[in-house]
Amino acid sequence: MVTEILIGLSIGLFSGFMSGMFGIGGGSVRIPLLNLAGLTLLSAFGINLLVIPFSSSVGAISQRRNIDKKIAMYMIIGGTLGSVTGAFLAGLIPTLALAGTFVIISILTVFGIYLDRIAPKLARKINIGSWNIIAGSSCLNLITGMRGGSGGSLFPPFLRAMKLDIHRAIATSLFVTIFTASAAVVMYWHRGNIIWLSAIFVLIGSMIGAGIGSKASLKTNPTWLEIGLTVLVIALAFITVYKAL
Repeated sequence: MVTEILIGLSIGLFSGFMSGMFGIGGGSVRIPLLNLAGLTLLSAFGINLLVIPFSSSVGAISQRRNIDKKIAMYMIIGGTLGSVTGAFLAGLIPTLALAGTFVIISILTVFGIYLDRIAPKLARKINIGSWNIIAGSSCLNLITGMRGGSGGSLFPPFLRAMKLDIHRAIATSLFVTIFTASAAVVMYWHRGNIIWLSAIFVLIGSMIGAGIGSKASLKTNPTWLEIGLTVLVIALAFITVYKAL
């Protein structure tokens, strides 16, 4: 039991720090580590989604002044729809096909971080209207929802493409994932996929880590945040494929 507690706390601290630092839900880090620790993928999905609302709340509170409330509202609508649908479909689509799709989407969204510099004319043409935000967040959450995520790993690059600066993108992403994860976790709770002892200590570690990560994020140069987020999203995408092979 002691080993299980220490593993849960360690996974929580590391994934929570990444969540607070880069505005991701933390699942792209948490799920592979929980799976490596011996949990089934569905249990890892369920625990991840249970933890996200709490750890993201810590980060969102720390960065509340940077949250774009109007865009967040539209993302919650689209993201919740995508999360619930993805959670319902979890396990029905071949893992390798889902992983490949996730890599493609990850690479495309990373371009969103640098779109205003790579293709400034295209960036100026992007319409950040409500329907585009709802549709985009719904699609991202549908894909990440099928692999037990909340969309958080892809939200900051998406928001950069929607012309938010990196600090506002991270803060808004943290706020939105509170709601998108809460909607999906009900599906896993109902199916009995959540192992409560592991979940509690992963949750404790994640909340501590998220608080530390959020404070570090606010003090970090935006350029380094963009570079770190790029490396993290790409690395996690290919880890997803490796795990699927």
